Amino acid sequence: MELNTFTYFALMLFAALIAGKIVKKLKLPNVTGYLVIGLLIGPNCLRILTTELLDKMSIVTDFALGCIAFSIGAEFKISFLKKVGKAPIVIGVLEGLGAVTVVDGILLALGYDVTFALAMGAIASATAAASTLMIVKQYKSKGPVTNTLLPVVALDDAVALMAFGISMAIANVISSHGNASIGKLLVDPCIEIIGGLAFGALLGFIMVYAVKFYTGRGNRLAITIMMICLCVGISNMVGFSSLLACMMLSMVFVNFSKFREKIYEPLDRIVPPVYMMFFIISGASLDLNVLKSVGIVGVVYVVGRVVGKVLGAALGAKISKAPKVVSKYLGFTLVPQEGVAIGLATSAAAAFPEYGSKIRTVVLCGVVIYELVGPVITKTALMKAGEITEESTNKNKTAKKAVETKTATKTEKTDSETKTATRTVKTDSETKTATKTQ
Repeated sequence: MELNTFTYFALMLFAALIAGKIVKKLKLPNVTGYLVIGLLIGPNCLRILTTELLDKMSIVTDFALGCIAFSIGAEFKISFLKKVGKAPIVIGVLEGLGAVTVVDGILLALGYDVTFALAMGAIASATAAASTLMIVKQYKSKGPVTNTLLPVVALDDAVALMAFGISMAIANVISSHGNASIGKLLVDPCIEIIGGLAFGALLGFIMVYAVKFYTGRGNRLAITIMMICLCVGISNMVGFSSLLACMMLSMVFVNFSKFREKIYEPLDRIVPPVYMMFFIISGASLDLNVLKSVGIVGVVYVVGRVVGKVLGAALGAKISKAPKVVSKYLGFTLVPQEGVAIGLATSAAAAFPEYGSKIRTVVLCGVVIYELVGPVITKTALMKAGEITEESTNKNKTAKKAVETKTATKTEKTDSETKTATRTVKTDSETKTATKTQ
């Protein structure tokens, strides 16, 4: 008997819960556990989740990414941006360009074709927002690195798309085999970025007025989910960036609505299961076999990208006069890479078919490595920066014990009151009986 979709949802959530318990014992991020167990039950290991099934799960992936972008957009409060200043923008641009420059430079120095080098460098600039946000939320990290990290990650997709468009246009000019026109390679990223931002802003203003009209908590949650789904759905249909659109939707709402606290808290309560399934699916999609065939190009891409991001983030922090702790650790929190990079690799392969297979293999290899070790590096960097402590990692356990203690105290108090009341009634009864006897 073939299992249906709901049964697979249950299996994925069960696997995520088991993984969460295991990685807690090992003091690793939950994201790492979800990815690893997803890999184990995926089509390349135990085959509980098949390739055909994963293809049908795009609705979970798209919705999860929409919610992640929506959560990140909430960090772009005007009051907050005034407080942190220009640092996130400067760092966001330079860390992306740093990855592009280092990967391009090393590949060109090793004698690889200019077209191939430009394509790989452009893809290197993308960072995974999902893994980063999950680490921050799980450990409730706070401090200058975290405050800078979230806006930088939000800007990263825009920087990656722009860098990719420019690099691909240059590569197309140099290569005589480019199948895509220069205009298309330049215009498409602009449409994707500007269109996504404009559409998200429009929906943001609509949402501001919608939550005024509907006052119930359930209604407002329904509006939030409706807007995220509409943002993702329409963006995917017309070619806008759904991540940037959802981010802008949230950014407009958080700055123009006084009901923001009543929107984000209910959403944060219902999306964890969606995130769990998203990372299980991401892990199941990884194929370790690609590690065998990447060679020196894979090493350059994996190591060069990290070096470029670390150096670029440090330079950006220095230029913008950010705290030293930001300069020292922020670059290491930008290691994870996932969906956006795979999407860019697919576009590059279509533009330059002669390098298509190699580009996809190297990028997929990078994603496998970054997704498995990236969350651990991010957590370690935030701990070194002093923004994740033992207190925060054990916070859930402490809170649980506090609740249990409080409940036990209430129970004891109730039992005591009950006994006292019983004694009082008994005494009154005895007194009345004695009076009657007399």
